[in-house]
Amino acid sequence: MTSLNLKHSASATRRQFLAGGATLAAASLLSSSLKASSAPEQSDKSSVPPKLTGRRKLGALEVSSIGLGVQNMTRTYQTTVPSRPEMIRIIRAAYDRGLSFFDAAEAYGPHVVEKLLGEAVAPFRDQVVLATKFGWNINQNTGQFLPGLNSQPDHIKIVVDGMLKRLRTDHIDLLYQHRVDPQVPIEDVAGVVQDLMRAGKVRHWGLSEMGLKTLRRAHAALPVAAVQCEYSMLWRGPEQELLPLCEELGIGFVPWSPLGVGFLTGAIDQRTRYAGGDIRGVESRFSPENVAHNYVIVELLIRWAGRKEATPAQIALAWLMARKPWIVPIPGTTQMAHLVENCGADTVQLTQAEEAELTHELNSITVQGLRLPESVLQLSGLEAPPKV
Repeated sequence: MTSLNLKHSASATRRQFLAGGATLAAASLLSSSLKASSAPEQSDKSSVPPKLTGRRKLGALEVSSIGLGVQNMTRTYQTTVPSRPEMIRIIRAAYDRGLSFFDAAEAYGPHVVEKLLGEAVAPFRDQVVLATKFGWNINQNTGQFLPGLNSQPDHIKIVVDGMLKRLRTDHIDLLYQHRVDPQVPIEDVAGVVQDLMRAGKVRHWGLSEMGLKTLRRAHAALPVAAVQCEYSMLWRGPEQELLPLCEELGIGFVPWSPLGVGFLTGAIDQRTRYAGGDIRGVESRFSPENVAHNYVIVELLIRWAGRKEATPAQIALAWLMARKPWIVPIPGTTQMAHLVENCGADTVQLTQAEEAELTHELNSITVQGLRLPESVLQLSGLEAPPKV
């Protein structure tokens, strides 16, 4: 099947290869319905992919080489509400397959995603790494978003106590500041996190979408284990300055949206229309004219998927992991087949020469459109005020 045919089958390009068991002949499956990719796993044990065995370090924190972002497990981009029992089943299946790193946030829901994750991992809590985030101004009783950001030290302490209850645990393995509060010196934030560490409530900390100066100051005040920012073949901004800084300071990097909010799987093309409330509908990179241009990345992934007997999603994840040994992507999903496929990316090895070749091809592509709406972008790259 040609890439042109694939391009005009947006519902088909996502993941028709079974993770770890694809062959070149399986390419014909890409013309079938996407529903096939969400079918129950086959009972034939010989077709079950191997467990995810790779491990990586985020600072001093060891995690599985691929994590699971659970943000959309209570409300998808398409604004649908997934089955709670099925989401719990997927989280537990992830653990059974060797995935040990789960990512949530107070703001997801708000609060309800942490509750879901806490229930799901309760049987094996001490065998996994739980990450969550504070920083938005959220009423702790009602879960209502209030104006602005809030990293006031007293508020952080209250938020963390609520997180511990929702996650059904006595400690958070990795606590991020979700966005930098422009009213609070980062040294004050580091100070309260250090107090929480001394109390045994937090073990490691990180920052998300922060300014570079703030990251340096934060790390000087209290060693940062990980940074979380958007990074994928669709958005490569961190390569310019952030990744070199993380390497200099010994900080791990956790890319959110490593599959370009579904775009790199082929699930979006110029004919795609978005439900009201789907943030992709207001991201200019996904406008019909820009998607038509940007789709060349998907065609590149499809070609490499055939070459490596993998899937486009697996190539996108394998490329990220090949960039640096301290990069740990956290793709999200609400489908069991996609979870299996994502875990299978750990077995897709790009040689140094292959990674260089793929990156060279990617360098020739200029992505059109902004990665987020302007109002949201304004909250990324913020610098904390100086400590007086």
